[in-house]
Amino acid sequence: MSSKDEKNLTQVIDKISSMEEPRQSVVRRVHDIIVAAAPALKPRIWYGMPAYAMSASTPALVTLRNDERLNLALTEKADLRPAGGVDGTLMPAAWYFETVDAHTEKRIAEIVRSVVD
Repeated sequence: MSSKDEKNLTQVIDKISSMEEPRQSVVRRVHDIIVAAAPALKPRIWYGMPAYAMSASTPALVTLRNDERLNLALTEKADLRPAGGVDGTLMPAAWYFETVDAHTEKRIAEIVRSVVD
């Protein structure tokens, strides 16, 4: 890992650590899920929030937002694909959550992998 990647990771961990519980634990868990599901993505801060990009100098593809609700989002830089089925040409790009159970963990990993596949 380059020194810039290490610095960016430290900034993301610090950002997560500054959050209040129980959100801090939930966001830390989602961070771990993202890093495990797509090790090619590099953590960094993007517009003040934890984010993940292909390199330290490329736009973020995935963000974690701590607002009224926690939010996992794909940025416009991700290769968004129509959902198909009943959602037709809609392109899912954001998911709100409050906790992470086994099903949510699996779905987050699938979403993140879809960005790098």
